[in-house]
Amino acid sequence: MKTVLLIGDGMGDRPCPELGDRTPLQAAAIPSMRRIAAAGTLYLADTVPPGFPPGSDVANLGLLGYDAREHYSGRAPIEAAGAGIALQAGDVALRCNFVHIADNIMVDYSSGHISNEEALPLLEALQAELGREGLTFHPGVQYRHLIQWNEGPSSPVTQPPHDIIGQEISNYLPQGEGSDELLALMEASKEILAKHPVNLARAERGDVPVTQIWLWGQGPALQLPGYQELYGLEGVVVTAVDLVRGLGVLAGLDTPRVEGATGLIDTNYEGKVEAALDALQHSDFAYVHVEAPDECGHMGDAKLKTEAIELFDARVVAPIWQELEKRGEPYRLLVTMDHRTPIELRGHTAEPVPLATLEGPLGGSDAALPEAETAFDEFIHGGQVDLRTYEWIPAWIRGEV
Repeated sequence: MKTVLLIGDGMGDRPCPELGDRTPLQAAAIPSMRRIAAAGTLYLADTVPPGFPPGSDVANLGLLGYDAREHYSGRAPIEAAGAGIALQAGDVALRCNFVHIADNIMVDYSSGHISNEEALPLLEALQAELGREGLTFHPGVQYRHLIQWNEGPSSPVTQPPHDIIGQEISNYLPQGEGSDELLALMEASKEILAKHPVNLARAERGDVPVTQIWLWGQGPALQLPGYQELYGLEGVVVTAVDLVRGLGVLAGLDTPRVEGATGLIDTNYEGKVEAALDALQHSDFAYVHVEAPDECGHMGDAKLKTEAIELFDARVVAPIWQELEKRGEPYRLLVTMDHRTPIELRGHTAEPVPLATLEGPLGGSDAALPEAETAFDEFIHGGQVDLRTYEWIPAWIRGEV
């Protein structure tokens, strides 16, 4: 039995005036997801345990079959695992965003989705001037970077910058024990970045400069029981982002790096599909994650988010489903998202999301896929929650539901 989960990050939303008061899921042409929903079983699901932030870390942890109430130490340690950073005893990992703040307003959590090529020299400058023994700046992807800090502060209350876009930052700065150390680093980064040639060039040509770093998501190393131990499965996690890759690493799953895979709408969809299907030739499990709908939600672009959802349906869901049917082997397919990223908020919420499962093959390699469709959006079942993924997914993976 092949078990496949397809995750469109942040696809859930709220009705958007620019889409005729429909959500992007309602407005999008997504025949494959709607056909899976019609041929299989459709749920409305909670993905975030009460009291936890509605982040991709907590929600994807649950979708992989781990309950954050038992297995969670912060977002940055998961990303550190995905980046190949070995946290030692006493180490604290922190997310380090390159952000653009003007007049104390969080204008851009990604500094215009700065490229890897421009981000690296900026990070190297920070390491040269602020790094020291026991405190290291590690490069990530675009605006997403990490700090490894031995005996660093792990208890401050911090906020993801993508959840406070357009807001005054004073109420969202690090607070509590150890926050002064984080604030000092954030403040010191301003002068270093302001005078850097990369930033000067970006400003001159009208690109969004990096005004400072923003620290958040801190925590010590995370340990997870392996997938082989929990579920008797071997398989693959396919993603462009270190966060989800880190969950795969911690679960003992393969995490191939797909050339051209980005967190944006221009990602290498075909490469991701190929990586998943190749893995399923010799293993039993594949988790395919696409970041683009979430990024479009943070950008506040309803039409682009709708396009991102359509691309996920046409270039990930459709070819994987078709190939599973063609191979004719028993499979279990699940399609959903980790959370909502409403256009109106440009941040995450813990509101319920649609989830569809299907067991196949439906009719053998020569049979056409079913054409009947049903709604796959945030308002199915009258908005009544059917399940909590962080409790239900383990039983589903084991074939108990």
